[in-house]
Amino acid sequence: MPLKFSQDIESLLKRLSETSLTLADIITETKERGFSLVIGLITLPFLFPMPPGLTAVLGIGSLLLAAQMALGRRTPWLPKKVAQFQFPHAFVLLLLKNLKKITRILEKLTKRRLPRIADNPRVWQMNGVCIAWLTLLLMLPIPFTNPIPTIGILLFVVATLESDGLLICISYILTLLITLLFAFIIYTLWHTPGLLQNLFQ
Repeated sequence: MPLKFSQDIESLLKRLSETSLTLADIITETKERGFSLVIGLITLPFLFPMPPGLTAVLGIGSLLLAAQMALGRRTPWLPKKVAQFQFPHAFVLLLLKNLKKITRILEKLTKRRLPRIADNPRVWQMNGVCIAWLTLLLMLPIPFTNPIPTIGILLFVVATLESDGLLICISYILTLLITLLFAFIIYTLWHTPGLLQNLFQ
């Protein structure tokens, strides 16, 4: 059975490839589901090489939405500068091309399970805390690490949209593992000053 996530994201990406939708337009039409959908839409690009200038805008957008989830808000809001962001047409086409590969994997992982966990307002807030934390890790200027927290964020997005309580629990464990991995990476970079420079040579 196709995921609501894959159907909604593909529909949004197709519309973005045909017309100049802003993040504000998408939030308006998706309402409460806009939290998860827009977070999924703006973090999905981090799985692929991105044009210069997109990282900061998309990262700030994801962080702000996740922070609102953590505070228990059900209606998403973005500042005007971020809300008016439009995806470059060529980049939307690239996302559409690769979306099937991602959703093919996700469809094997999720289904409606443990609804008492998935539908709990406190779990909604905890998901927001975890997504905000993963977004902060995503925004760290460490080369080649973007896809790692992005996977964690997308799992939360899919689990929330599909009401999959088991996948939410797995996402918490993955968040802990990602945090430990970044702690190790930062520790290694701190104690090996020339390593970061060598990565760019």
